[in-house]
Amino acid sequence: MAARAQIKLLPEMFQSNGCASLESTKSTVSKVQTRTERFQQRVRKHIDDNYSEFMTNHTSPDIFLEESSSLGREINDLLETVGTEGLAALNGSSTQLADHSRELRELMLGLQVSEHILKIDELFQCVEEAKGTKDYLVVLDLVGRLRSVIYGEGEAATQDVVRIFQALECYETIKVKYHVQAHLLQQNMQERFDRLVQLNCKSFPNSKCATLLVSKEEGQLHDIVIALFQERYNPVRLCEFLLENCIEPLILKPVGVECNENAKAGTYVQLSLSYSTKESGTASGTSTQLRPNYKQVLEHFRLLLQTLSGINHSLSSSQHVFSIIGNHVKDRMMHLLVNDCLIPAVPETMEEYQASTLCQDVAHFEQYLADSFLINPEVDRELSRFIERYENYYRNRLGSRVVESTQEIIQRDLQDMVLVSPNKQATDPFHFPRCMVSRSAQDFMKLMERIMRQRKEKPRKDEADPLASVIGMMLQTYIDEVPKVHKKLLQSIPQQSVLFHNNCMYFRHWVAQNASKGIESSSALVKTLEATGTMHFRVQVTYQTSILKYIMRRFEFEGPHTLGTGPLKLVRRCLRQLELLKNVWQNVLPDNVYKSTFVELLDAFINELVRHIFRQRDISATMASDLSDLIDVVLEKAPKLFRDPHEVHQVRSWMKLQQLKTMMNASLKEITELWCKGAGPLTANYKADEIQYLIRALFQDTDRRAKAITQIM
Repeated sequence: MAARAQIKLLPEMFQSNGCASLESTKSTVSKVQTRTERFQQRVRKHIDDNYSEFMTNHTSPDIFLEESSSLGREINDLLETVGTEGLAALNGSSTQLADHSRELRELMLGLQVSEHILKIDELFQCVEEAKGTKDYLVVLDLVGRLRSVIYGEGEAATQDVVRIFQALECYETIKVKYHVQAHLLQQNMQERFDRLVQLNCKSFPNSKCATLLVSKEEGQLHDIVIALFQERYNPVRLCEFLLENCIEPLILKPVGVECNENAKAGTYVQLSLSYSTKESGTASGTSTQLRPNYKQVLEHFRLLLQTLSGINHSLSSSQHVFSIIGNHVKDRMMHLLVNDCLIPAVPETMEEYQASTLCQDVAHFEQYLADSFLINPEVDRELSRFIERYENYYRNRLGSRVVESTQEIIQRDLQDMVLVSPNKQATDPFHFPRCMVSRSAQDFMKLMERIMRQRKEKPRKDEADPLASVIGMMLQTYIDEVPKVHKKLLQSIPQQSVLFHNNCMYFRHWVAQNASKGIESSSALVKTLEATGTMHFRVQVTYQTSILKYIMRRFEFEGPHTLGTGPLKLVRRCLRQLELLKNVWQNVLPDNVYKSTFVELLDAFINELVRHIFRQRDISATMASDLSDLIDVVLEKAPKLFRDPHEVHQVRSWMKLQQLKTMMNASLKEITELWCKGAGPLTANYKADEIQYLIRALFQDTDRRAKAITQIM
C-alpha cells in the first residue's frame, strides 16, 4: 500500500515541479548526457592535440569554456527542477531514475574537470601573449596562477576535480610544460636583469677593477626586480660579487672610486672601484697593507648603496631588495667593518679623542643602513654595540699604545741627556734639583702627564678607571727593564748609572707631586724608585772606590830610605781617575749628590794613602820630605774636584792628611805639642798609638824619642 501510494505521488510531484512526466525527465537527462559526452570528446581531442601529440591546433579554449558553462547551467537547472525531495522519492521508487540522477552528477563532475583543464590551457596561452609584450609582472602572475590551478593550491576547484585531473594522462605533460614555462620565465628575467644591472670585474697582475652599471630606466628596472625577487630569486651570485669585489676591498684596502651618472649615453649609472691586490711584505716575512680612513670607507659605502638604489624596491610591507641582500652579506660586512675599520680608527691620544667624531659618524651610518633596509637596527646591533663600547676601545687602545711607547722609550740610549730645572735654586725643597736626565726620561714623563690628563676626573662608583694603574705599570716596567736592556753599559760606563739614578729620582719627584691625583700605590712607587736609583748608583760608587783601592794596592817605597817615583805615579793616577769622574759626573748629578759622592771617594782615597804611609816602619828624613811633597800633590789637586774648593773640607780625612804632611816636616817636640797630652789638634784625627807608631818611624831610637812617646797617651 505504501509503495503504491508513493508511486501515485511521484507524477504529482513532477507535475508540480514543471515536469510533464517521469519519461520526459529521463529523456532530458539522456539528451544532456549525449551532448556532454560529445563535448568531452571534443575537449579531449583539443587537450590531446596540445599536450600529447603537440599538433597544431587553432581552436581557442574560450569556445570550449563558453560551451562548458552552458552545459553546466543546464545540468544545474535540471537538478534543481527534479528537486531534492523528488530525487529522494526516485531513489525509493525507481532505481533507473536514481541512476540517471547520479549520472547527471558525474557528468557535472566530468564537465568541471574539462573546465579545469581548459582554464589551464587558457592560462598557458595568456602566458605566451604576455611574454610577447615582455610584461614580466603579468607573466609572473599568470605562472603563479598556473601553479595554483595545476597543483590544486587554490580554492577554484574541488578536491574531487583536482583528484580526477591529477589522475589523467595529460597531467604529467601539463606539469612539464608548466616547469618549462617557469624556467624560461626565470631565465628571461635573469637575462633582462643582467642587462639592466651589469656587474663586471677585471683582474690584473697586481690589481682589480670592479664595475657596476645600473640602468636608469626606472620602470623596467622596477618591474624586472619585483618579478625576479618575487619568483624565489636566489641572489647568491649578486651578493658574492658585492661582498668579494666591492664590500671587502672598500673596508680593507685603499680604493680608487669613480662614479659616472651618465654612462652609456646617459642610460646607466656607473661605479668603478680600483684597488691593489698586492700585499707589501716586511722584513719579518709578514704582510701588511695600508688601511683606508674610516670616513672614506663610510663615504664609499654610501656611494655603493646609492648606485644600487635603483634595485632597492619594496617586495612586501616588511621586505625590500636590500634586506634580502643584507641577509647574505651583513654578517661578514659588519664583522669586517667593526674589527678592521672602526676599532683601528679608535683614537690613541687625548688630542685625537677630543677631535674625533667617530661615534657620531657611525651612528649616522647605521641609520643610513637602516633607512636603506640593508640592516634591521633592532636585530643587527653591531654598530650600536661598537658605540656603546667606544670608551673601552679607547682605553684599551690607549693602554696598548702606552705599553708600546714605554717599551720604545726604554730601548733608547740613556746617554742622550737634557738639563732639567736649570733655573731652580738647589735649596728649594719643592723643585727637582738642577741636573741632567736622559732625554728618554723626559719623554717618558711627558707620556705619563698625557695619561694623567686623559684620566676621568670622577669615574662612577661602579666603573673602574682603566688608566688608574697605568702610571704604576709604566714605572714598574721602567724599573725592571732598563737595568736589563742597558746592563752592560750600566756596569761599564759611569755616566749611565748616574743618569739612571737621576731618572729614577726625577720620576720619584714627579710621583710625589702628583700623588693626590689618584696614582695607585704612589707611596710605594716613591720608595721603589728611590731605592732602585740609589742601589744602581751605589754599585757604581762602590766600583769606583774599588778602582782607587786597586790602584793604591801597589803603593810601595823604592827602598828603605828612598820613596821613588812609583808612589807618586799611583797617587797621580788616582787623582786622574777622580778627575775623569768629575768630568762625567759634575754636570750630570745634582750638586748635593755630586759633593757627597766625591767627599766619599776622596775620603776613601786619602784613607788608603794614609794607611799605606802608616805601614812603613822606618821613614828617613829624605823619604819624609818626599812624602810631604806627595801629600802636597793631593792637597793641591783634590780641591779642584769641587765647584767650590772649600767644599773639600767636608772630606773627613782631609785634615788628617794635612796633619800628616805637617808631621812629615815637624820635629819631635812639635809633634808632642800638637798632641798636647791628648788635648791638641792631632787628637781630632789620630789615636795615640798611631802617633806613637809614626814617631818610631820618623825618629831614631833615643831617650828623647822614648820620652816623647810616653807623652802620647
